[in-house]
Amino acid sequence: MTDQSKKVKKDPIDNSKYSLDTHLIYGKNISKKWDYSYHVTAPISSSTTFRLDSVERGAQGFQEFGHLESELSDNPHIYIYDRLGEPNKDMLEENLADVEGGEMAVTFASGMGAISGVLGVLLKSGDEIITHKTLYGCTISLFNNWYPKFNINVLADDLTKLNNFEAKLNENVRVIYFETPANPNLDIIDIPALRVIVDKINKNRSEERKIKIVVDNTFATPYCQRPLTLGADFVVHSLTKGIGGFGADMGGVVIGPNIYRAMLLLYRKDFGGVLNTKSAWAILTYGLPSLALRQRQQIATAMKVAEFLENHPKVEFVNYPGLKSYKYYELAKKLMIDFDGKFAPGSMIFFALKGNDPEEGRENGRKLMNYIAENAYTMTLAVSLGHTRTLIEHPASMTHSVVPADKLIDRGINPGGVRLAIGIETADDIILDLKESLEKI
Repeated sequence: MTDQSKKVKKDPIDNSKYSLDTHLIYGKNISKKWDYSYHVTAPISSSTTFRLDSVERGAQGFQEFGHLESELSDNPHIYIYDRLGEPNKDMLEENLADVEGGEMAVTFASGMGAISGVLGVLLKSGDEIITHKTLYGCTISLFNNWYPKFNINVLADDLTKLNNFEAKLNENVRVIYFETPANPNLDIIDIPALRVIVDKINKNRSEERKIKIVVDNTFATPYCQRPLTLGADFVVHSLTKGIGGFGADMGGVVIGPNIYRAMLLLYRKDFGGVLNTKSAWAILTYGLPSLALRQRQQIATAMKVAEFLENHPKVEFVNYPGLKSYKYYELAKKLMIDFDGKFAPGSMIFFALKGNDPEEGRENGRKLMNYIAENAYTMTLAVSLGHTRTLIEHPASMTHSVVPADKLIDRGINPGGVRLAIGIETADDIILDLKESLEKI
């Protein structure tokens, strides 16, 4: 069954006529990555090294990863060593590319590994990258602590305002990078409008100097939004979050044009940020197939919780793409669309409590989360998101602590803001805990 020299049979089924919900479960049905047509569940690969039939076959396998310009064929991989590739990662990558509408995918050990990988391939010393001002704290840390050492300039801008943005795209800019919705304030970036601006600039540039748009789609997941179909060149995910779904496995992925696959695999091989085999299997087996079911429940619950918070007298504001009061509501309706063409505003909520001044609002938020940590049944004080359990945290002092207190507002982060990542619990139970907790502050 694992003889890589065998020619895998052609899939007789036209997968295109089936919904993306079903694609999450079956993937491509018959894969060149592994002949598992007799397994209802893909077998787990536990070997870090693989037997070779000859020296020549080994040399051929290493040649696939030998240089940046190597062209990877459609033939089954010659498996040599886990860091180069193995069946579970390859099958997961195939299915992730399929659901995001990309030509290829390359997985990494974490979301930050994926971000570092795609930007490591696209950028070199002397280049510039423009990012949205609001980003995940560890991404900011990567840009602030490491990119200056590589002579890569990072310019943070407000990408929700694209007027006069074209003038900022100087000759050194190679990448525009952002999250949408952004972490933690849920800013929404107009990907199609940005694509128009970048295309205008790229018309006058050689292929190697064209600007690439890279979007972190972790908050939305491919169920709610597929950036490649909206104009992005690459999409990245932390597989640890919504796609993995259960908070048990770390991982990351880059999805994009096939011509970059060899470079991404070479980067992963040389820098060693390889997704664990068993995590790849778990995400393939449990995470992806249940994504649509989990997201439907989480979105329905998030909508009810957001409406409750919006109407509570102690809440200053609620950022949630599904609320008509949210400033990016109309844009979100255009971009955040599920597999059935319906509005899918996601499962993340960002809100703040009232106070006589910002410091009192922040203190009220601290009291709320500490009370929840000790008394709530349906909410857990913890970082991460996309979990089956609802998680609540304070970005300014936790996930975004890398941002100095006096720079939080500049980064679009309310110092007292609370990030709520909705799980799959019943909405009424979460609201019950929130109502009781708010009464105690």
